[in-house]
Amino acid sequence: MKHSILILGGTAEARALAGRLADDPRFAVEFSLAGRTRVPVEQPVPVRVGGFGGAEGLADYLRQKAFTVLIDATHPYAAQISRNAAAASTRAAIPLVALRRSPWQPQPGDRWIEVDSVGDAVGVLGGKPRKIFLTLGRQELLPFEAAPQHRYLIRSVDPVDPPLNIPSAIYLTSRGPFAEADEMQLLKEHDIEVIVAKNSGGPASYGKIAAARALGIQIVIVRRPDLPDVPSVQTIDEMLAWLDHAPSLPDPPLK
Repeated sequence: MKHSILILGGTAEARALAGRLADDPRFAVEFSLAGRTRVPVEQPVPVRVGGFGGAEGLADYLRQKAFTVLIDATHPYAAQISRNAAAASTRAAIPLVALRRSPWQPQPGDRWIEVDSVGDAVGVLGGKPRKIFLTLGRQELLPFEAAPQHRYLIRSVDPVDPPLNIPSAIYLTSRGPFAEADEMQLLKEHDIEVIVAKNSGGPASYGKIAAARALGIQIVIVRRPDLPDVPSVQTIDEMLAWLDHAPSLPDPPLK
């Protein structure tokens, strides 16, 4: 008998966790991806791609496949799926634990402006033309069409198609991690004056934060959304310890 775990993924930590659990005979793991990335990274366990149809659809899926644990290892900005996960775990009566990496904290020398949304980020860029580095998901770029006076360097995992309706933009497609030295070279090459980024946390994309600090470049940071108050851990090792010792973990169903 095994515990059956559904991991709601989309982060490097989710994939690493799946890899750690894949060879553990106590667990059978399935990995869920929303399907927004066109060419997702290969996963070490069976993968399901696509939405569930809201909280009730996710709850139905949990019941149908007799999962005993739900792990929310989605991106810190995937607030809706995290809300759905919290509601679905209650409806399906199975434990939920979130793997949430710590946000970055400003350090001496950082020039941060924190905002609540991408739309707010557009507003604080101002009317004077500037050279902007956008490190957001391709689905979040449309608001910048309202500020066509700037020159944009845009980096995303998938191509931005169609491109933004702005006169000056350079598009890069790349997947992290990004080293600080490489980020510094990129910022210098394009004479970047401002970076717009989410506070994703973790080491994979911190290189631009450190490089901006060293170069004195301003960063507009989009704050994290409010997430459900559920049991959570910050590291993979903490998650493994939770699975080892969680007192509320039910016995797996007989099969």
